[in-house]
Amino acid sequence: MSGTLYVVATPIGNLEDLSPRAARVLREADVVAAEDTRAVQVLLERADVGGEVNTARRVTSVFEGNEAARAEAIVAALAAGKDVALVSEAGTPGVSDPGERVVRAVIEAGMPVVPVPGPVAAIAALVASGLPAAEFRFVGFPPREAGARAELFGRLRGDPATLLCYEAPDRVGATLSTMVDAFGGGRRACVSREVTKRFEEHVRGTLAELAARFADAGPRGECTIVVAGAAAGEVGSVVDVEAEVRALLAGGLGPKDVAQRLVAKTGKPRRELYQLALALARGAARGDDDPEGQP
Repeated sequence: MSGTLYVVATPIGNLEDLSPRAARVLREADVVAAEDTRAVQVLLERADVGGEVNTARRVTSVFEGNEAARAEAIVAALAAGKDVALVSEAGTPGVSDPGERVVRAVIEAGMPVVPVPGPVAAIAALVASGLPAAEFRFVGFPPREAGARAELFGRLRGDPATLLCYEAPDRVGATLSTMVDAFGGGRRACVSREVTKRFEEHVRGTLAELAARFADAGPRGECTIVVAGAAAGEVGSVVDVEAEVRALLAGGLGPKDVAQRLVAKTGKPRRELYQLALALARGAARGDDDPEGQP
């Protein structure tokens, strides 16, 4: 019989959050596949893995750059009857961390996958935010590029679910500013940092208040942003893109600035908005209101 892949959630800061079950799986697994082989040694010590057991154990690295290749090796180990514990540096493998490709490869090979639940920063931040938790949407880390980030939040403008995302400290201010452009400044939100750690903090307020607070200096430590979903009147609302473009053109903005202004509000790609604005501007110059078939 094949071995079992255990997807083990590990502490995101406080080692006391390592569950007895997770500790047992780490003790008993034949192989520990870890995103950070140095960091996992702390967990193995916490799980009381030592002496002969530890020296006989094979710890292998699985990180973003080698996950596809290591997935094959893990499948081979399972086929040989070995149990494998998959862990990320912190939290749950596959949730904004390596692990998804390993799990998929094992499933495709017809071998068992067993999750060992535990800490997730996004869920901890959600329940601490005071925002609705019955329905939520987790988007991981938003795109670094400003235009792609604006498109993402623009598409989510009318989503009633509470929004969760991770963000690097030095990009929190920019991301909150983009959220204000997409959702408006009045939505309730929370920035959580260093969850479960010594300097844990949850800063609550409107998006406008939080964007102003973190405009010049981002918070220290790992961050999760939680934002209330669209209100009843906003749910499913569709922006009249052409009307918005015409209004901004009439206000004196050029096509490039119009596109930049509307990416977050509409969720449309900047190039598409620019082409529409350019067509409408040319049409207006000719006295022709037809945007020549532009979207």
